[in-house]
Amino acid sequence: MRPQTEKNYKQRMLRVLVHIQQHLDEALSLEELAGIAHFSPYHFHRIFQGMVGESLMAHVRRLRLERAALRLKHSDQPVTRLAFEAGYETHEAFARAFRAMFGESPSGFREIHQPLPMPEVASGVHYAPDGGPADFTTPMGERTVEASIKKIDEMKVAFIRHVGPYNEVGPTWEKLCKWAGPRRLIGWRPKLLGLCHDDPSVTPPDKLRYDACLVVKKDIEPEGEVGVQAIAGGDYAVAIHRGPYERLGETYAALCGQWIPGRGREISSAPSFEIYKNNPQHTKPEKLVTEIYVPLEPQS
Repeated sequence: MRPQTEKNYKQRMLRVLVHIQQHLDEALSLEELAGIAHFSPYHFHRIFQGMVGESLMAHVRRLRLERAALRLKHSDQPVTRLAFEAGYETHEAFARAFRAMFGESPSGFREIHQPLPMPEVASGVHYAPDGGPADFTTPMGERTVEASIKKIDEMKVAFIRHVGPYNEVGPTWEKLCKWAGPRRLIGWRPKLLGLCHDDPSVTPPDKLRYDACLVVKKDIEPEGEVGVQAIAGGDYAVAIHRGPYERLGETYAALCGQWIPGRGREISSAPSFEIYKNNPQHTKPEKLVTEIYVPLEPQS
């Protein structure tokens, strides 16, 4: 990562990390946090995960548990109150999460006379009673992603929208191909792409929006479930993901949180899309190849 770009991005993300610690008891929206750092709200979660090394929700949950551990050691507040402050509705759920992180029940932890053990985290950021970190470590290197910047032309696509878990899009693709076949829209090597409107690590599975798209060259009109839209041309950061679709998030995080900042570019608020280079019905998961396209703001 270029030193000046790294400094700029880290300073912007550091403002977010400090804000989180100073507002742990509040609802922290992606839009608010993205605005603090002047990042694209659409891609903020991926930028955060790539730069910090854990998801936003996991980061906040861990800090609240670390704060509860400190208060167990240095106050006589009831465990039930600390559980509520940490965002847990029941003592049992709090106790399970606390034991998973610290290896001891909350009450047992309070009675042990030893220094507070903190979990190891890639960023090095822990709860700080004085208001937040002065710095953090970016855990991922750009060698973890195979990427380049490409300029593409606008593409016209026919599409059918799927709402629900991304791993259930198969029937939507089947409907699109069944519609396109008789209309001679599928050639020898059709260009199929998935337009991803939501991040599965943020949006509930039943609300994920995904457009199964077929690039078309001729003029067509919307028909029934099939819509028509244009995917904007311009500069895109393009990463190659090799392996199961379930691990696409790791490549997105490396691309958005490391590789793109290393090129001094900003991510635009348009959706990303994916081009599938082989058929998952005839390819082993570890052999799948996917191109990820993330739109970039024009260079000034």
